[in-house]
Amino acid sequence: MTVLDAHTHPHFREHQAGRAAADVFLREAGRYGIEHIVALGDVLAFGRSPNADQLRSINDDTLWLVKRHPEQVTGFCYLNPTLGERAVWQEVERCVAVPGIRGLKLEVANNARDACMRPVMKAAERYGLVVLQHAWNMTKIKQRSFHTDPEDAVLLARRFPNVRVIMAHLTGCGVRGVLAARGCDNLVVDTSGAAPEAGIVAYAVEKLGVHRVIYGSDAPIRDFAVAIARITGAGLGRDAERRILRDNARELLRLP
Repeated sequence: MTVLDAHTHPHFREHQAGRAAADVFLREAGRYGIEHIVALGDVLAFGRSPNADQLRSINDDTLWLVKRHPEQVTGFCYLNPTLGERAVWQEVERCVAVPGIRGLKLEVANNARDACMRPVMKAAERYGLVVLQHAWNMTKIKQRSFHTDPEDAVLLARRFPNVRVIMAHLTGCGVRGVLAARGCDNLVVDTSGAAPEAGIVAYAVEKLGVHRVIYGSDAPIRDFAVAIARITGAGLGRDAERRILRDNARELLRLP
């Protein structure tokens, strides 16, 4: 079975490896049957709230990777909404000029509830882009001013029903995230995040339906083999595995 990994972060700066590291990363993915990846950018290379020049540098690496490997890589444009509406639109329009950019990536510069998200979502709607929102169960750690909890990601999707939203990190969002996502049809969850947790993938399929769960590894932060095993070890059957590991993401991203 071929695999589409909807959540990866090819790193170019770690150990000063540069762009040559991308080819190594893709070969490693291929060892596990991963024929296509979504590259979200090295999003924490400059901390949680990069400035415009830093953001552009991260996206330049993604654009280069998409151009170099158009059959293997789909790119998402990384944004910092706190830089303001003009900066958001400028970076989106710069990135979408490159074929193969099909989404927008949000990390931890702000909470998904914040008003600064509006231009991000309007840009996604205009250009037909998917929005991948980092989310994690963080309430007890008191970082919600800039860290999106599952309910925040779901609220974002409900506010903009014409935008397709991925709530990242099923394991990080947990049962709470699955329950929050019920009834929000323009939102799917990806299976990345932390160590595998027995039962959580099957629970998400039971409560949300198999069409609303997509595979993501978070590699190289996480391990490809472990990330795939959390799907194949969930006892879902081959048809459901195929949907989660490939078909759902292919349809969501409208890949040819």
